[in-house]
Amino acid sequence: MSHWITLPIILPLLSGLILLFGARAGMGVQRAFATIATAGLLAVSLVLLAQSADGDYQVYALGDWAPPFGIVLVLDRLSALLLVVTATLALPVLVYALRGNDAAGKYFHALFQFQLMGLNGAFLTGDLFNLFVFFEVLLIASYALLMQGNGPARARAGLHYVVLNLAGSSLFLFAVGTLYGITGTLNMADLAVKVAELGERDAAVVRAGALLLLVVFALKAALLPLYFWLPRAYAAAQPAVAAVFAIMTKVGVYAILRVYVIIFGVDAGLLANTAWPWLWPLALVTLSLGAIGALAARDLRTLIGYLVVVSVGTLLAGAALATPEALDAVLYYLLHTTLVTGGLFLLAGMVTEQRGAVADRLQPGAPVSQPAVLGGLFLLGAVAVAGLPPMSGFLGKVLLLSAVPPGAQAAWLWSVVLIGGLLVLVALSRAGSILFWRTLDQPAAPARVDGIRLGSALALIAASPLLVVFAAPVTDFTRATAEQLLNPAAYVAAVLGEQSTGTAIAGVAP
Repeated sequence: MSHWITLPIILPLLSGLILLFGARAGMGVQRAFATIATAGLLAVSLVLLAQSADGDYQVYALGDWAPPFGIVLVLDRLSALLLVVTATLALPVLVYALRGNDAAGKYFHALFQFQLMGLNGAFLTGDLFNLFVFFEVLLIASYALLMQGNGPARARAGLHYVVLNLAGSSLFLFAVGTLYGITGTLNMADLAVKVAELGERDAAVVRAGALLLLVVFALKAALLPLYFWLPRAYAAAQPAVAAVFAIMTKVGVYAILRVYVIIFGVDAGLLANTAWPWLWPLALVTLSLGAIGALAARDLRTLIGYLVVVSVGTLLAGAALATPEALDAVLYYLLHTTLVTGGLFLLAGMVTEQRGAVADRLQPGAPVSQPAVLGGLFLLGAVAVAGLPPMSGFLGKVLLLSAVPPGAQAAWLWSVVLIGGLLVLVALSRAGSILFWRTLDQPAAPARVDGIRLGSALALIAASPLLVVFAAPVTDFTRATAEQLLNPAAYVAAVLGEQSTGTAIAGVAP
């Protein structure tokens, strides 16, 4: 077993502990250590991405306990890709926070590392109980990060966020308890074997547990009707915190893809394709209402929060198609929306600081001190996130719309995606004109754009044109990732090895 697979969890864990117990050290020491640790995490993630490129699975059994009895970590193309996305988002966000956001809380850097640990663990774990554990790690860190700083709006949003996620965690425990009570295992590969062999009586109970899990993952992903907490919570958070939260909903999307393809996918017998009939309509309505919410938003950060909701609807609509072409589009669009949305949250923080008492409210106010720089960056981000050519949002939507076969599904998807994109474009155009053109006849704020903060936002938003320039190798990898994901037999064989012999999972060699 290669020990590299443990580093995305161990590195932020140890870094967080050191920062936690070294909180009395000077802020300069904490900042330097956190930056080195996050840069190291990015390097490790890139190494693991290279190791996963050949399509082989890496399975790490902690304590050398053979699956399904011990804890296993599983690295494939999908988990490696999301590790890289997380680290790529985290480094510019952390650099942005070094310019003062991190001073709002004593333990910001420790919490930031613990959140990265939870995210990476969720992407690597091979069993449902440890998925729950890592969910709790990242959520507890996010609770504290959201509350960094003062203000009644932040307190109210934080309370709603905590209560809803605690309810979701309780449902998660009920769901995994139900699955364990019937199947006797929570290892995903072993569950795939056991679920495929269930009779009608047990299958009915497991179906209830599977749908309960879908509710939990829908809450994490912010799917209708469980998304109403997101825009307010993200708008209330500090810019750096909101930006790193851009990856949080993708954990829910990842969990849906992983669980409902491997465990409840086409080879699940009586429970085959449990989630897709529910996911398709909910995803389309989520996309529609997210676009309407963006159009109705009264401040920039809430608008960007609704853009996250729109992206979730788009991703899960593609996931519900469950074809290699659709999942290829989903993964490409996930890269685009995570990085660009994170950059827009950082940009919103700079705009807010320069508009004085008006902050980011979409009403005329004093002009920003550097409208050409900030306005140009906003235009780049708006074109990308609205899905206009030649940016990656346009290419991602083209891939998705091309993946749906002719028929009723195509009519619905094309209509919702295109009309939703139009509403988002109108919302962003309105916001840009108010923020940068329709200003009051007042002197600009004396503050100037911080070059490091501007560079952090630019680094994330510039991912959009880069994803277009390098579209060929990126889509080659995402297509291979989609094909690997849709072959659960290979996952089962890799994790269980000889124990999978003779199972009902199609394609597992005896």
